[in-house]
Amino acid sequence: EIEFITTEFDKSDGGNIDVRVRFNEAVTVTGTPQFLVTNNTASSRNITCDYLSGSTTNELIFRKTIAAGNAATNADDVLKVVANPVSLNSGTIKDTGTTTNSTITSALSIGTAAGTLTVAA
Repeated sequence: EIEFITTEFDKSDGGNIDVRVRFNEAVTVTGTPQFLVTNNTASSRNITCDYLSGSTTNELIFRKTIAAGNAATNADDVLKVVANPVSLNSGTIKDTGTTTNSTITSALSIGTAAGTLTVAA
């Protein structure tokens, strides 16, 4: 399960874009996997969130901090999750206690379940 933790984002204030990824069991993370949040308004402003926390639990948090007024977003941009949002980025996400790689189902419906986030001015 994937969801936006951030429910509001104002370009003029800046802040964090946080995403939670839930697995059906605890996972162990090495390195800095990344999570892609797409921008429906302009793909040049897609946002890459870095792994922040959650190793050895079943919930991982990914974050991108964006400065106030930064060109990374514009007012009315619609941010969403699409299929295959996680990149290992030379890291790993494995079932805790085993060497089995954990994966996120690459279904497009995940993005719909996660919802969208519209950037305010």
